[in-house]
Amino acid sequence: MKREEARKMAEALVAQMTIEEAAGQLSYQAPAIPRLGIPAYNWWNEALHGVARAGMATMFPQAIGLGAAFDPKLVEELGDVAATEGRAKYNAAFRHGDHDIYKGLTFWSPNINIFRDPRWGRGQETFGEDPLLTAETGCAYVRGLQGKGDTMKAAACAKHFAVHSGPESLRHEFNAEASEKDLAETYLPAFEALVKEAKVESVMGAYNRTNGEPCCASSYLMGKLRNEWGFEGHFVSDCWAIRDFHEGHHVTENAIQSAAMAVNAGCDLNCGCSYCNLMIAINIGLVKEETVRESAVKLFTTRYMLDILGEGSEYDQIPYSVVECDAHQAKADEATRKACVLLKNDGLLPLNTDQIKTLGVIGPNADSRRALMGNYHGSASRYITVQEGLQDALQGKVRVLCAEGCHLYNDKMSNLAQENDDRMSEAIEVAENSDAVVLVVGLDETIEGEQGDTGNPYGSDDKLSLLLPPSQQRLLDNVLKVGKPTVIVLLAGSAIDLAEAGQKANAILMGWYPGARGGKVIADLLLGKASPSGKLPVTFYYNDQLQEMPAFTDYSMRGRTYRYFAGKPLYPFGYGLTYGDVHVTAARAVKQDGKLLVDVTVRNDGTVDTEDVVQLYCQNEGSENAPLNPRLCAFQRVLFPAQREIRVTIPVDEKRFLVVNDQGQRVEEGTVVLYANVGQPDERTRELTGHEAVRVQ
Repeated sequence: MKREEARKMAEALVAQMTIEEAAGQLSYQAPAIPRLGIPAYNWWNEALHGVARAGMATMFPQAIGLGAAFDPKLVEELGDVAATEGRAKYNAAFRHGDHDIYKGLTFWSPNINIFRDPRWGRGQETFGEDPLLTAETGCAYVRGLQGKGDTMKAAACAKHFAVHSGPESLRHEFNAEASEKDLAETYLPAFEALVKEAKVESVMGAYNRTNGEPCCASSYLMGKLRNEWGFEGHFVSDCWAIRDFHEGHHVTENAIQSAAMAVNAGCDLNCGCSYCNLMIAINIGLVKEETVRESAVKLFTTRYMLDILGEGSEYDQIPYSVVECDAHQAKADEATRKACVLLKNDGLLPLNTDQIKTLGVIGPNADSRRALMGNYHGSASRYITVQEGLQDALQGKVRVLCAEGCHLYNDKMSNLAQENDDRMSEAIEVAENSDAVVLVVGLDETIEGEQGDTGNPYGSDDKLSLLLPPSQQRLLDNVLKVGKPTVIVLLAGSAIDLAEAGQKANAILMGWYPGARGGKVIADLLLGKASPSGKLPVTFYYNDQLQEMPAFTDYSMRGRTYRYFAGKPLYPFGYGLTYGDVHVTAARAVKQDGKLLVDVTVRNDGTVDTEDVVQLYCQNEGSENAPLNPRLCAFQRVLFPAQREIRVTIPVDEKRFLVVNDQGQRVEEGTVVLYANVGQPDERTRELTGHEAVRVQ
């Protein structure tokens, strides 16, 4: 149903409600209104990387892994998978009269905040540190979720609006200060793209204040959203964020004033309980009835666009059998395969099973289901860890010896152990008896994540450093001392500095949180059944470089992300090896039909067919307002046959060549220079790959 028609129906319906009934609909737990034939509806549902928190569902890699895939087409297909399974689960729940939380079709995803600081625990929920990659990937997921038909398949939500990326411990009271330049250049472009290009149905406000105003009642942000960008959907608060107005930010005196402030500013839906005070606010003159009715109209417009009021739609026939079906699992596997990033390889990978008779699989994440999932995850009917994936793939061919080696972060596994590292000797023994070792280490949602989601030994779910916990550092050191060929598999949602262990290991594969069955795909990659092809969506810094960065609470971009970092990173944004040898040999720009097309010649000198990501970066030479380093302006994932040279044509939106001045205006400035590569045009990428970026002619 088109928005115009849906809104007219919503207006007619809300006009029949008492003001008490209309106000009640502004809660995420919207009650039924039997006399009008309106069933109860719970607006709160999640689908960050597959339908979450609602029982069984196909689980994709964590969002940061989807960013690493550099493949918006795939992400759109994953959005459709999530919407299809969401419809199937909604249909089943509705038939059983179940209108509870996590049963609806309004998914509070994707998270398009910028992963500006590697310590942020929720950075794993984002698509990375780059505004363009975030916008392209976010738009794709929204298109997939919402569908292309007359009926919206599911409603997506762009969150958290805006200037939100930690610290978690301060989010309920924190004021994020951002310049007009940083707002326009970094923090707002993805939101603008999702509103204007993908037509996202809802936007969620952040907990914090931005430049003094609570994000869920910010005149500045609401003005951008409604007036400049033309957003027509509904606005929802983050959960219990309106309560923070008086308890954390102290911009109001009580819950009644907070509710009034939010709804008057344009916050249509309250995740929380603050809007139970709306009738009091109306009765004492703080809120007008028509304000409440307008918000109710927006909410019912969404429900009509979903066709879940009235006659229904073809989506009502989606059966429960689509949940975790083979086609959906195959699409999740494809995402995992494209997400994994090969950071180092001296030739050990792919593992040669003709020469390996015994393989040691060691580490706290080797057989960890939690390390597959990330946060905001669903449940799966089957999980395949890295250990299980290797065991299955090598059964009858190679003996697999296993050892956990250490706890994820505690010094001992058993509370009754007399000494620390009580599983270390077993890990060393396994390494000594193996021809090669796969060391699976990293983090999980108990170490990095959202404040309050799980217990955390390090603080409020942000990381204090980029190093692994000491227990894992000791494990790495002891196993590597054995001297066997060793590949480290990292399962984490953010940058990790392996320190000396990273230098000693023969290979390093970043698997992120790869999804419920991600261990099978990682095993396939390690054994050469497919080539890694993911690229880093964030910069991997050396741990010591944190001291050079602005404070975590400083939201200026100075010194942050690949665009403004002046040092040499551990691994750069856009970097990732393959089992091939792909490099750009020439690039030429041509104007055609008013568009700029970049014709890139790429050669794979390797012996393995592999996908890779051709990346274009632009710099405005002579501009005072351009970022410090060239910035991503276009990219394309392509399959490159071995020992072949092919040409790739990549369209570039010329607005990417504009720079942002201190007033937040996009202007033409300097001489635009383009570079083509399968990574950045920087010194560190050249060191790691042995190939130079090509300047576009």
